Amino acid sequence: MAKLSILLYPSPVIRKKSVPVTSIDGEFQRFIDDMIETMYAAPGMGLAAPQVGALTRVIVLDPSDDRTSGRPMTLINPVLVAGEGQIVDEEGCLCIPDVNEPVSRFKQVVVKAYDRNEKEIILEGADLLARILQHEIDHLDGILFIDRLSTAKRLLLKRRLKKAATKQGD
Repeated sequence: MAKLSILLYPSPVIRKKSVPVTSIDGEFQRFIDDMIETMYAAPGMGLAAPQVGALTRVIVLDPSDDRTSGRPMTLINPVLVAGEGQIVDEEGCLCIPDVNEPVSRFKQVVVKAYDRNEKEIILEGADLLARILQHEIDHLDGILFIDRLSTAKRLLLKRRLKKAATKQGD
């Protein structure tokens, strides 16, 4: 397994829409393993393929408290089929380090996907699991959590991020 590089905002790749996975071969299985290793090393609770530069519709996640349960979930071509209730909670992203903002999400969701063995699964999630699922599926569509902030807050944050990126480039 190999740890992958996580792309950072404002990389244009993380803004692109991913294409559906059509073949799950040995190379793709190794890629999934690399994504899992990268997620745990970050450390994160979820990781979407675009975050590591691959525009394919696959996410890995592990909502356990210690984030090292060794039982990560892999969802291929996930689709949010239902959501209900609303909850606002702090959210961050591996692509935008050191930024956490309150984001409104569905409290409960139902997601349809395929696992890494090509078996169709229906996953119901609430609270933290629902948040992770929505966040990672957004990544597959080129949407970042900062896009879900108010216009004023988003503009201020983008200005701050641009200024920080300019300082790093000096």
